Parts: sequence; structure tokens; C-alpha cells
Amino acid sequence: MIWTHFSRIPQRQKDMGNWNNILDEIQATGSTYDVIRRKYLDKLYEVTGRNVIAFYSGWLQKQQLAAGGYTGFAITDADKNGLMTAVYKLDRSKGLDLILHTPGGDVAATESIVDYLRSMFGNDIRAIVPQLAMSCGTMIALSCKEVVMGKHSSLGPIDPQFRGLPAHGVIEEFERAKREIAANQATIPVWQVILSKYSPTFIGECENAMKWAKEMTIEWLKTGMFDGLPEAQQTSDAIVAELADHIQTKSHSRHISVKRAADLGIKVVELESDPQLQEAVLSAHHAFVHTFASTPATKVIENHKGQAYIDQVLTMAK
Repeated sequence: MIWTHFSRIPQRQKDMGNWNNILDEIQATGSTYDVIRRKYLDKLYEVTGRNVIAFYSGWLQKQQLAAGGYTGFAITDADKNGLMTAVYKLDRSKGLDLILHTPGGDVAATESIVDYLRSMFGNDIRAIVPQLAMSCGTMIALSCKEVVMGKHSSLGPIDPQFRGLPAHGVIEEFERAKREIAANQATIPVWQVILSKYSPTFIGECENAMKWAKEMTIEWLKTGMFDGLPEAQQTSDAIVAELADHIQTKSHSRHISVKRAADLGIKVVELESDPQLQEAVLSAHHAFVHTFASTPATKVIENHKGQAYIDQVLTMAK
């Protein structure tokens, strides 16, 4: 299978109605899926009065691509271009509602994205999780002042992935190898094969990634969600200790519900408590799901004004 990847950024509409400008307007309007998505993002803006940026990945609808090795669903540095497009010309005094639906991704890119959004909107950022914000997606959510979640929504452990592998899982595997080899040297050939897939510095890099993710998230909680509270340090430490503990969470893909998130001390707002907001959020969410299911789009970063950055992959058989 051959992938053809490109990004589409709709152009801003111009006033003069000549042939080229009308073509620009048609291209900016996009497909029917674009029109419907933007309709419901605008409705969400009407409900909240706050800027809306949707940060969506289509990994659930395109699992065959993910199984084939496509990595474009993850959070990367390229997403900064999409966010810059979406932030452009917004009235930043209105704050930001950031709709997150992502499997996670790169820790460095996540740090850069949070720094950028905070430089634009300060601490007036609210995360809305209509379904899943996992791994580094959870870290972004925790950098916000509160997280809106429904009964169907989930966050995840923040044990980071490094080169596509869960860092904590790699460390656990290495520690198990040491224990089993110390107990029985006949296991050395078996573990040699397993551990040969790691480069000499890989274990240390995984340990550093884990430490980095925890330190960043604690700092974001202290300076965002719990800013100014006397128990900010203690609460932030406790939340991160739980979410970063692979023994507690058992799996990198563990789903953390709105109730569990609240029990951990995360500031959550139940989506069902505001039926008008719930209707607006879920309508927009379903419009994105339909987009990924029926078009080549793999990732969409889009605001309520229709400014969008869309990653697409066209697949061609060999």
C-alpha cells in the first residue's frame, strides 16, 4: 500500500467576485462534510460565547491505516501549524474551548502546543473531551482550567510513548529481564532476542521521557487548574502520581471516566449538567466522526469560523 499525504488549509475568502476568487471561495467552503462540521462548531460558539478550536484525530475510523504503520494520527510538531491557522484573528479575550479527541503522541510536541496556547489565551482554556483524549491528550487536558466530560468520555494514563512504545512498559520489561536472568541464567538467550530491539540508550531515554511528562503535567496543574490554591502542589502531585503509575493504571490504554477523574481531584464539569452544551458538543463530535469515516481526512484542526488545517491520506494499492 502506498500513502499519499497532504495537508489542506482553506484560503480566506476575498470580496471581489472574479473567476479566481469564486474558485477560492468554493475551495474554502470545502465538501458537504466540511460545511456540516463548521455549522455545528459555530453553534457551539453560539452556546458558549467562547472561541472553539477542535483538535481531532481519525484513528478510530481508520484503524487499518494505523495497523499498517501510519503515524499521522498522533500529536506532532506539525500540529502547531494547524493551531496557528485556527487561532489566527480570533478574539482572544473570549478564551478558548479546546475540543480534544486524540490518541496522544509526542511529549515535546505536546509541551510546545501547551506553551503556544497559553501564550495566546493565558489560563482561560477549557478542555472538552467528547470521547477520548489519551496519553499526551490527557496532558493537554490537564493543562486547562477545567475539563468537560460526558459519561461516555475518557482520559488516560500519562505514561508517555517513546518512539511508538509505552515508555513505562519498556522499563517494566527491562526490569523483568534483569530479575529473571538473575534467578536463572538459562533465560539469557530468550531475553537477548527480546531486548535486542532496543538501542543501547533507549532505556535511559524512556526513563527521561517518563520523568519529563510527570514534571510538565504537575507544573501545568499548579499554574492552571489549581493556580492560587494553597493545596496546588499536593493535589497536582497526587493526580500525576496516580495517572503516571503503570502499576495502578495497568495499561497505557486504560480509560479513565468522568467519575474517576473527579475522584482523582481533577476539575471536571459533567457535560450532561448542561443539555444545551451537551447537544452542541455531541453534534459537532458526530460531524467529525462522519468526516473521518467517509473522507480521506486523518486529522482536522478547525475553529468555529471555518478556518481549518486538514491532514489527508490517499491510499493506493501497489
